[in-house]
Amino acid sequence: MGGVSDLNDFPRSDDVTDPTICAWPVQEISAAEAPLTAGTDRYMRAAAHAVARAALRELRQGPIVPGAAAPPAGSPYAPLAPASPAGPPVLPVSPSSPVTPTGTPADRGGAYVSPGWIAGAPVLLLVGGGHNGADTLLAGGLLAHSGCAVSAVLATEHPHPVALEEARSHGVTVYGAGYRSDGGLGQDSAEASIAAVEAFLVRGGLVLDGLTGIGATGPLRPDAAALVAPLIAAGPPGRRPLRVIAVDLPSGTGVDDGAVDGPVLAADRTITFTCLKGCLCLPPARHLCGAVEVVPLGLPAPTSRPTARRPVDGALGDYLTRSVPEPGTDDHKYTRGVVGLWAGSESYPGAAVLVASGAVRAGAGMVRLAAPRRVEDLVLAARPEVVPTAGRSQALVLGPGVDPADTVRADELKDVLRPCLTPAAGHGAEGACSTDSSDRAAGTAAIGPPIVVDAGALSILADLLAQGLTCTPLHVLTPHAGEASALLTALADPSEQTDTTRQWDRGRVEAHPARAVRELSRLSGATVLLKGATTLIAVPDRPLVSVDCGPGWMASAGSGDVLAGVLGAVLAGTAVRWERETADVAACTETGAGATALPGSGPVPGSPLDSVLDSVLDSVAAGARLHALAGACAAAVSQGVGVVGAGGHPIAALDIASALGPARLELNWLQAVPHH
Repeated sequence: MGGVSDLNDFPRSDDVTDPTICAWPVQEISAAEAPLTAGTDRYMRAAAHAVARAALRELRQGPIVPGAAAPPAGSPYAPLAPASPAGPPVLPVSPSSPVTPTGTPADRGGAYVSPGWIAGAPVLLLVGGGHNGADTLLAGGLLAHSGCAVSAVLATEHPHPVALEEARSHGVTVYGAGYRSDGGLGQDSAEASIAAVEAFLVRGGLVLDGLTGIGATGPLRPDAAALVAPLIAAGPPGRRPLRVIAVDLPSGTGVDDGAVDGPVLAADRTITFTCLKGCLCLPPARHLCGAVEVVPLGLPAPTSRPTARRPVDGALGDYLTRSVPEPGTDDHKYTRGVVGLWAGSESYPGAAVLVASGAVRAGAGMVRLAAPRRVEDLVLAARPEVVPTAGRSQALVLGPGVDPADTVRADELKDVLRPCLTPAAGHGAEGACSTDSSDRAAGTAAIGPPIVVDAGALSILADLLAQGLTCTPLHVLTPHAGEASALLTALADPSEQTDTTRQWDRGRVEAHPARAVRELSRLSGATVLLKGATTLIAVPDRPLVSVDCGPGWMASAGSGDVLAGVLGAVLAGTAVRWERETADVAACTETGAGATALPGSGPVPGSPLDSVLDSVLDSVAAGARLHALAGACAAAVSQGVGVVGAGGHPIAALDIASALGPARLELNWLQAVPHH
């Protein structure tokens, strides 16, 4: 696999993809694997060994003490922990042998131990039909051979026969339809299976969830739901007497879209194979996956463009360093990116303080503010470096704290926003506006700088779009679920009665955020950042980007205003880079060196659509992650009493802005860690 030097190198070439950060539809994954998996259990056994090794690592941590484990300060979220796709493939080992280390001595690093060190450790297998159930049974057999006390509860009448027999031969106690735990004739009742689950809960231990795989659709069947009910009732991860490893994916989640339509046993860790699946990237299922490890089995990933991706922090740090670099000796405030703010109102003056603080602390060279006098005074008292005059800006942030009911302020904002939009098809001056996205993108330089449209500006934008105007990818919309539902409802064609255009209420957006953000981007033509515990970013004709957004303490008033300022600073830095690269290209042309952009250059006026989309998407993803890390740093800082707990401590929006510096340092450090 080729190295990935930029977040979006792979969309530029459909054959350059990273299965540890990209997700494909199940149908394409199955089609890529089928020619190799047909007629062999080699890969099933390789998957079982990967799961068994992960289980041993979990068990090695010792007995589970609810609430005792706290994540490291500065990382109170569960990041992806991908296995290197360039590493050696996992080789199948005979299931009659112990869990044997594979790879190099450096790979082992103490992660593997000799059989018997965990003698008696309770392990519960939740087993369904298909390959995931077989993987779980084979892994259970390996763990039993290593000395664990393993029980399997079957939620199917047709378990994989070979895997079941091998598990039983290694001492796995089996409960479920068609089987008796005592080895006698007849069958255990459903009550016996539930009793086995409840007996496991008394001791606590490790659960391997292999109830469903990528071929399942919809919620768990009633019998499977009954098995997981007592485990779910035991509490959330970190607050229950057990740990859970999901095999490939948490059972009951929507594999492609991340929907959750029924009970799901939240995992502490998910071991997935070959590549990510949609549910491992997309909320609400993403929140139930815990830490995710992608294990290569030697199977090919699809070669098509992925549907979603989760960029690693190192790649985000790379991009942030290029767009908002450390100032050089020749830099001044205008060369570092100027952000123009239209924020605050008599009703919500504090929002302007927060968005200005976010922009300043994220690295903008200058921040301009257009606001009522009271708002200006408040902002200058907190951030005296802000310039309360209009002027040239490389990026605009419109709407934080703007009250649409304040008609004077709303009209001012409308006058700023209207010239930045383009006529929709059939609504141009001569009705000749092209619907081709490449043509629209080629003219993005003519409509001004990148624009973040937030809060009060979103409802104003909806009115303008209803008048026959449309956005471009340089418009970054930042709605939460409620604002997204209002926009989707306003933009939907009432004459269409399909599932995708029926009424979008807040509940529907929260249940299907991936579908909602894609639809809003399609209807508006804009880049859309849908806020949430996992933020989703959609650009027309690009895979969804999923970004973890820090601890729950960030769900605080004003956090979104700080994010808007951060996005403005990063986009301004990106625009400065475009300007410099445009000058470089012009200089090359004048000297006869040709008009071709330098390697690695970003979009310049007249650039192809791909370059514009990639650069905007990278900027927004980097800004969202910087904001998330700042919140994590702020929540992890001790208040001088006691020790930081698993969730950190309460924070305010200004705390997030203040922590942007340490967060930037963390991303800079992560940039130095190999991530290709």
